[in-house]
Amino acid sequence: MDAQGAVRWRGVCATDPEAVAATLTRHAGGVERVVLETGARSAFLYHGLSERAVPVVCICARHAKGVLSARVNKSDVHDAEGLAQLASTGWFKAVHIKESATHLDRAELKVPLLLIK
Repeated sequence: MDAQGAVRWRGVCATDPEAVAATLTRHAGGVERVVLETGARSAFLYHGLSERAVPVVCICARHAKGVLSARVNKSDVHDAEGLAQLASTGWFKAVHIKESATHLDRAELKVPLLLIK
């Protein structure tokens, strides 16, 4: 979405930092901000996009839900447009994404517990 609110590109790409960064470069070069909702893959995408110099922000899904649920048509496409509008207005609460090493440490601590059960 550009500064005037017009959609610059609408499409689909793989949920992979490399693919997302390449798609942004191809269709929306010079992007000011990319907004992700918190979720299962948000840390993976956040760190992957940050490593590729994409200006990424992760926002709380609960906060975004309030805005996105007010939209008439509920779909992935409309949710993506809603997130783009949130990104352009700045009306969102950014959340801190822990470092990748922290996620690996947590996984190492949980593995023995999962193996015992």
